[in-house]
Amino acid sequence: MKRVVLCRPLGPRNVGSVLRVALNFDLGEIVLVAPPKRSLLIHPDFVQMSHGVADVERRIRVVATLDEALADCTGAVGFTARKRGHSRLDDWRDARDGIAERAGHPDELLALVFGSEEGGLTKDEADRLHQLVRIPTGEEHTSLNLAMSVGIVLSTIFFAGHELTAAADSRTPIKGKDREFLTNRARRVLGEAALTDAARRDIVEMVDRVFPRAPLETRDARAWHLLFRAMGDREA
Repeated sequence: MKRVVLCRPLGPRNVGSVLRVALNFDLGEIVLVAPPKRSLLIHPDFVQMSHGVADVERRIRVVATLDEALADCTGAVGFTARKRGHSRLDDWRDARDGIAERAGHPDELLALVFGSEEGGLTKDEADRLHQLVRIPTGEEHTSLNLAMSVGIVLSTIFFAGHELTAAADSRTPIKGKDREFLTNRARRVLGEAALTDAARRDIVEMVDRVFPRAPLETRDARAWHLLFRAMGDREA
């Protein structure tokens, strides 16, 4: 699981945009740390940019300190364009897969922490985080708008999570009707490809020995079905 933490946010438009993009990519909670103006949550610009979002009061929590925002988190990643002190600054392209995996783990609560629009994270804030990450940009303009930064991070994690789920699903062992269907199709297609009756018997016996018991996964079954289709069999 994941949480977006905004430290000292200034702009109601940015906060409204962050709330909107958070819901686009399956994030339910945003924590604001010491916003200079609490009124930003009722500002017309916030209302405009968060248009269509229900239960705003439930989705945004305001706290006084970063420690409060991180109190129940299992990890915290900060996003900054500049290095703070002697802290290591990782490239988002290298760090994103590991972060996405942690953010999708049900036993984790990973805080994704962003600094103020003016100056980003302070050194004191950065020191409280477990990892600092830089989103690379072109050389002409090296800093990103706050809402854009959050959008890049959340969208990347969102799509990476779907890819991880698909990869895990592809390693699921096949069983039951799926295995039976694959075995019957292999028996028919490979048997029909035999040049003699004796060859057909040997092929069918091999299929009956191997396919019902082999440790086949869903990705293996998919490959076999693609092979049968390439051999001219259109039944699926």
